[in-house]
Amino acid sequence: MKLMNKKGQALVEYVLIIAVISVIAIALVNYFGGYLKDSITKTSCSLVGEEYVKGKKPGEAYCVDPTEKEVEEESSKD
Repeated sequence: MKLMNKKGQALVEYVLIIAVISVIAIALVNYFGGYLKDSITKTSCSLVGEEYVKGKKPGEAYCVDPTEKEVEEESSKD
């Protein structure tokens, strides 16, 4: 009878450990999510030959075609 109680206790401990790790992982993704998105965007910009434009906040960066950026700069000068 005592053996069964120890197995149940071990199972509960494993479930609690998994729950704590899950909460920590979710918190880290929420905290660093914008930075991760920016790094992925920066990499994808270089892969497709576009220019990386940093956003005001983490996670707001985007890619711009270099020819479109030149057109925008010329139109803003006028």
